[in-house]
Amino acid sequence: VIKCKAAVLWEPNKPFSIEEVEVAPPKAYEVRIKIVATGICRTDDHVVNGQIAGRFPMIVGHESAGIVESVGEGVTTVKPVTQGSTCAVFGLGGVGLSVVMGCKAAGAARIIAVDINKGKFAKAKELGATECINPQDYGKPIHEVIMEMTDGGVDFSFEVIGRLETLMAALLCCHVACGTSVIVGIPPGTNTLSMNPLMLLTGRTWKGGVFG
Repeated sequence: VIKCKAAVLWEPNKPFSIEEVEVAPPKAYEVRIKIVATGICRTDDHVVNGQIAGRFPMIVGHESAGIVESVGEGVTTVKPVTQGSTCAVFGLGGVGLSVVMGCKAAGAARIIAVDINKGKFAKAKELGATECINPQDYGKPIHEVIMEMTDGGVDFSFEVIGRLETLMAALLCCHVACGTSVIVGIPPGTNTLSMNPLMLLTGRTWKGGVFG
């Protein structure tokens, strides 16, 4: 058991209480993380004001970044998201820029930022993007452009918009045999996507990234 400080919410619409709390050791298949930084997002705000029901007392702030401090029995997959890898990030809003920062922190060698708003490129480069591209500048699908830029596709791609077109582009720009595409953006619930299973059969991985 370790002790740390936390912002505790005892009931809705009340100030947070900064307290020392105890954190149990990780159980089987659990990971205990030393939090370096965390954010209070809109979802947390909904809990604070009572729009989303919660069990109190509660420690809010699920948008966290930290270091694995200890792992429970059976944990084998925790490893750094790879040093020297190539990444593509679709969408350069607040969350997309955070993905750029995360890729840089993880040691990515090349971070390709994709957006149709060139006004976001300067900030993306400031935060770690090595290249910024606008799909509207090309006469071919953007995934083909990225495949050519990276000699076969990126190691990791992140869709941070929530549009079906960019979800597919992010998947297709991954290396056909070993690329991983992470869905961060949330598309409308009424939308569905049809796809050729061969896009995954060759070895790509398609996964979700809710809550990071």
